Amino acid sequence: MRTELTDTTSSKVDRALLAARRAIGSPTMGLVLTLVVVTDEENAYDAVRAASEASREHPCRIIAVIKRTSRGPYKLRQTRLDAELRVGSDAGSGEIVLLRLHGALIEQAGPVVLPLLVPDAPVVAWWPVDAPADPARDSLGALAQRRITDAGSAADPVAALDERAAAYAPGDTDLAWTRLTPWRALLAAALDQKPLPVTGATVESEGENASAELLARWLEDRLGVAVTRVTTEGPVITRVRLETTGGEIRVDRPEGALATLILPGRPDRKVALKIRSGAELIAEELRRLDADEVYGSALRRRPLQTALSA
Repeated sequence: MRTELTDTTSSKVDRALLAARRAIGSPTMGLVLTLVVVTDEENAYDAVRAASEASREHPCRIIAVIKRTSRGPYKLRQTRLDAELRVGSDAGSGEIVLLRLHGALIEQAGPVVLPLLVPDAPVVAWWPVDAPADPARDSLGALAQRRITDAGSAADPVAALDERAAAYAPGDTDLAWTRLTPWRALLAAALDQKPLPVTGATVESEGENASAELLARWLEDRLGVAVTRVTTEGPVITRVRLETTGGEIRVDRPEGALATLILPGRPDRKVALKIRSGAELIAEELRRLDADEVYGSALRRRPLQTALSA
């Protein structure tokens, strides 16, 4: 069921949601959290679709805050809130509220969203693009226990990571870090199989890749060794090498969903290491609502080795 409201208010949206649930015979809510997606019109469709797919694992109310900017002098822009509500089969496993903010209302997103949060449930805020410099102090970020950004969408991903590090607060995370979960698990397992002292490491990837930079910082932070960054043609991260006293541990993924794990004295092994979709990344982040201390430590680690070109 879909309902559209033009030039409305938060209280009217809340009442319309209740009426829509009653109309489909589901007056009560079985939602575990509120996911606030802050985006522009250009990226709204993909972001809402990813959030909706993630809600199959985590039933939630998705509130998409779509900031509509207009040309011309600011004082002449119309201040207005338009909303589209989706419940039932149109909303997957939860509810979807699309809020389009016009004019001066763009700067008042927090008070607009506050009445629409699921009562007594955690709040997660996600900026697919154009994240604020300090998410925890943003009017929407201040409502959330977890704040998800994506440095990979920034014009300068590495500079975006430095900006995140300067403003880091417990509860912050970034999809550039989430993309590394299979890499980190594989490298940790490799060192469990070959528990040898690591003397150095190398991360090879396409240039200006936020995940590769975070992986290098994580290795430096965990292993206490300098990590060399090598720029290749990609795509994304193509190889990681760990230099140990017993030989080199290497993970090669030149392309595709398969990587080769090479351990000293053992046969090469193929392992799955695919590039995951946005929905899979968001679903992973919604599994935990506590502070990610490992991410915070890696994010704030200063590089010990400059980048090289292949």
